[in-house]
Amino acid sequence: SKPWPQGGLMGMAMHPDFDKGKPFVYLAYLYDFEGKKRPGDGLSGDVNGYVFTTRLVRFSYDSAKRKLIQPTTICDTIPGSNDHNSGRMIIAEIDSVPYLFYTIGDMGAGQYKNAGRTNHAQDLNSYEGKILRFNIEPVVGKDSVADWIPHDNPFNGSRKSAIWSLGHRNAQGLTVMNKRNQQIIIASEHGPFSDDEINIIRRSGNYGHPLVIGYADGNYNGLAAGVSKLDSLPGEWHTSYPLIKDEKKNASSIQNYTDPIYSFEPTPVSKIRGVMKRFKDFSKWDRDWVSLAPSGLAAYQYDAIPGWKNSLLITSLKNGKIVRVQLDAELEKVLFVEELFQQAARYRDIAVSADGRRFYITTDESVSTSGPTANNRTKQSIHGAVIEYTFPDQ
Repeated sequence: SKPWPQGGLMGMAMHPDFDKGKPFVYLAYLYDFEGKKRPGDGLSGDVNGYVFTTRLVRFSYDSAKRKLIQPTTICDTIPGSNDHNSGRMIIAEIDSVPYLFYTIGDMGAGQYKNAGRTNHAQDLNSYEGKILRFNIEPVVGKDSVADWIPHDNPFNGSRKSAIWSLGHRNAQGLTVMNKRNQQIIIASEHGPFSDDEINIIRRSGNYGHPLVIGYADGNYNGLAAGVSKLDSLPGEWHTSYPLIKDEKKNASSIQNYTDPIYSFEPTPVSKIRGVMKRFKDFSKWDRDWVSLAPSGLAAYQYDAIPGWKNSLLITSLKNGKIVRVQLDAELEKVLFVEELFQQAARYRDIAVSADGRRFYITTDESVSTSGPTANNRTKQSIHGAVIEYTFPDQ
């Protein structure tokens, strides 16, 4: 049987003038599997992973028929995998102009069955491990060709590039916050064994992966962003991920390196080394290593709940909780973090009602993942649901 990808239908966004004559819906989905004609599950080599391709499409919504029609391809060469696709999509303004942003993970390159797949998060010739920016409507040039890539994207050269930022591992959360007359793009991102991140996404920013994990504080020195049990792969950690010799030196050598504004559980190097060594040596797998596993991300800039304005709400795929992150008035610093709505569930995504009083949270149908927690249903009692939480009137 062929592999189940962490994909299928991915991100979705709606045109900001959806109800004003531009009923456009933007979708991304995995559509092709490079190994479909191979025997077995189609794995590329022994450890080179499952190679999919993702398509980003704009549809029109026919309100009379209640159907999406007239698909127009924006990009059909986005890399995909059975792991770390990311796939979050939002529309955000840069200098008052709306653009479409889409997150792409590093394909899990360097871990599990992708352990031998080359990691391209620092490679500007690849969309893997990047956040992309597109026009929300095509610009038609003199050659009558519709162009979806903005002319001023930071890495345009002889060929246009949709890359807006790089050095991402798996940004599954993406949202916008309003700061006076501008919009701030914020992403939440998975760390490997610790150091899940909150990042402010800036033009041409480099967020360090796989050379810096979390803050550039040295707690991954001598380690790598992944580990495998395969002696055939190089280095102490048997992975295509590079060895991190010195995070601080790596950060200083990376152009436009940007530290996260917050790193969850920046764990000591000795503890991370222990987790990685036990996995590599087949002795014990620490399923509950310290990480949040952040997925959906929502901005809260309402007055409805006292003290909550300028918060981020993050769904956790571990331990069934929503994490509220209180930011300062400038949206640059984290003041404190608290945990909410704890349930036996994998919280996948979150949305906030227009009045700021209700929260809608989706949960995964199963707890199946690409890693060692695959098909472990023992800690989940709420499967494939939408949960509503309401803040009562005062």
